[in-house]
Amino acid sequence: MRREETDGFRGWREATEESLYGPRGFYRRPEGPAGHFRTSVHASPLFAHAVARLLCRVDEALGRPAPLAFVDMAAGRGELVTAVLAALPAEVASRARGYAVERAARPAGLDHRIEWLAEPPQGVTGLLFANEWLDNVPLEVAEMDPEGVARVVLVRRDGTERLGEPVAGAEAEWLRKWWPLSSEGDRAEIGLPRDAAWASAVASLGRGLAVAVDYAHVVGARPPFGTLTGFREGRETVPVPDGSCDITAHVALDACAVSGGRAASGERPLPGGRVVTQRNALRALGVSGARPALALASTDPTAYVRALASAGAAAELTAPGGLGDFGWLLQPVGIPDGLAGDLLVDVPDHEEQ
Repeated sequence: MRREETDGFRGWREATEESLYGPRGFYRRPEGPAGHFRTSVHASPLFAHAVARLLCRVDEALGRPAPLAFVDMAAGRGELVTAVLAALPAEVASRARGYAVERAARPAGLDHRIEWLAEPPQGVTGLLFANEWLDNVPLEVAEMDPEGVARVVLVRRDGTERLGEPVAGAEAEWLRKWWPLSSEGDRAEIGLPRDAAWASAVASLGRGLAVAVDYAHVVGARPPFGTLTGFREGRETVPVPDGSCDITAHVALDACAVSGGRAASGERPLPGGRVVTQRNALRALGVSGARPALALASTDPTAYVRALASAGAAAELTAPGGLGDFGWLLQPVGIPDGLAGDLLVDVPDHEEQ
């Protein structure tokens, strides 16, 4: 029997899986994610309205299919899918079907028209939207030892770590390609499970657009000591895999883009999806943090206050150094290139952080 099987040490992937999704896991709690951290969905209704606009553009590009699917990955308590369906124009809403994909149990009171699933539906046509899903897909952590060997980091339930066996096989190849380590103490999160999860989600679409929104970094600009962290009651904390906190790590969206491109193209590998900042994506969808004209305060004070509040919420969603720096990975599936380019018009590619 291996030592890590007798002394409580195990890889971060297994530890996180149990801590987040086990019978007593963090995500089984009744308060849901909104009780512990603030996502774009919770920050402002503007986010759901922008996603609804994107769904309408996908609908147009697909020729207005019936039914039109909106798949909310890692749906929490169904906040996004509920708000998106409510924001759709009547003609689109009449053809739309909502799917909430979540491991936790269906919350009481959710609209009965929303289907609650443990896995994404297969072969649907429409928009699959994964807001802060991939950062919670468990993965292994690697660290370079004094001899220059990348080793798997093992952890106990109380958060104590030690180094295990050398990283090998497909995980070692992923590190070499996507996150090479160079110095003693350098750490990386091995994103292979996230690549596979994203490829599977993309492959579930018959036609449409898959979007992953998350904290992100790209090759050549990876953080040298990794990004693994915890959140509890709105505050960042030490990641301890005992079910008491969220455990998250930023996402190598560039690696996911390649795997998603292969999933979308079947046996014929193509360049993967495109990564843009949330700031640019939301601006292309009509979310602007521009303040209203001061003259409006004199002519219509109520409208001015409403516009000012909206501008403040938009500014939070697009702020540099905050939510605006999130990456949006866009992967069209079965949409002609000419039409796919119109989904987010004139959006520049991911800005260097």
